[in-house]
Amino acid sequence: MAQREHSVLELTQKLSAKGYAIEEIEPALVQLAQNNYQSDGRFVEAFVLMRINQGKGGVLISQQLKQKGIEDFDLSTIDSFELAKSVRLKKYGKQLPKDYKEKAKQQRFLQSRGFDFEQINQVFSCE
Repeated sequence: MAQREHSVLELTQKLSAKGYAIEEIEPALVQLAQNNYQSDGRFVEAFVLMRINQGKGGVLISQQLKQKGIEDFDLSTIDSFELAKSVRLKKYGKQLPKDYKEKAKQQRFLQSRGFDFEQINQVFSCE
């Protein structure tokens, strides 16, 4: 039993690293998908949920999915503003930054978590 879902690209890379030829890997992955043992759709759902629970933003999630070989995904159901707001609140508390230096520090933190400038600016303008 797998501990987590894997994308086709991840499985291909793992099997290649073990020495399997691509001619062996591709039919095996097709069979896994046909038997519903592997699904990029399930992988995306699990991956996005895991990253949201870690407080990661859409920019970072999107980038990581592409690195894992996933090009077709929809992140529109994520309320990125609320997520960014809760991540800032958890890290820095209810107190708004007192000066520009502190605000810039918090903005850089949110940017490193994968939130875009619009979402970050909204967090500071609505509080």
